[in-house]
Amino acid sequence: MTGPPDDVVRCAAQTLLAGRRLDTGTLAAELGISRATLFRRAGNRDAILGEALSSLGHRTLRAIERRYDERRADTASSGRLRCLAVSEEFRYALSTAVPIRRLLDEEPSTAIRILTDPQGRVQPRVVEAYTALFQRDVDEHGFQPQVPVPLLALAVVRLGESFLYSDVLAARAPDLEAATTVLDALVTSVFRVGGS
Repeated sequence: MTGPPDDVVRCAAQTLLAGRRLDTGTLAAELGISRATLFRRAGNRDAILGEALSSLGHRTLRAIERRYDERRADTASSGRLRCLAVSEEFRYALSTAVPIRRLLDEEPSTAIRILTDPQGRVQPRVVEAYTALFQRDVDEHGFQPQVPVPLLALAVVRLGESFLYSDVLAARAPDLEAATTVLDALVTSVFRVGGS
C-alpha cells in the first residue's frame, strides 16, 4: 500500500500533535496545494489520518524501545520480558496521546475505523511492529512459541485495543492494569523455554 508523501504525513502529524482537527482544506493550504492535488497525492482524510497516526505511533514505540534498552543496560534485569514492558508502556502512551484522545472524543466512529481496521494503515503496522518486538524476545531467550509469533502479535494488538478503546467500544472506562495482567498472562503462557 503506497501512502501519502512524507511532507503530507509530517504536516498532518504536526496538526494532530497541536491538538487540532485534521481538515484537508487547511492541510492543503498549509502545504501550498489545492485540495484536489492533496487528494491525488495522499488520498482521502481517513488515509491521511491513518498515515499520520501510524507515523506518530511508530515514533512513540521506537522511543519507548530505546528508553527501555538504555534503562536495561544501566540496571539489573527485572526478569520481565522486554516485549511485555515495552508494549505496556506503549499502551499507556497511547492512552494519553492527544491526537488519539481528541479523535476518540470528537469522532469516535472515525477513530475506531482508522485505528482498528485490519486492512487499514494503523493496525497492520502495529501488528508488524509487535511481531518484531516478540520475535526479539524469542531469539534472545530461546523461546519456542506455541503459536506463530505474527498470530500472537495480532492477538495482543486486538486484545489491547479492546482495553484501550473500551470507552468507545463498550462504554467502559479503559482499564490498562487489567490489560497488562491479561496480556502478560497470554504472552508468558505461549512462550516456553526449550519447548517445556
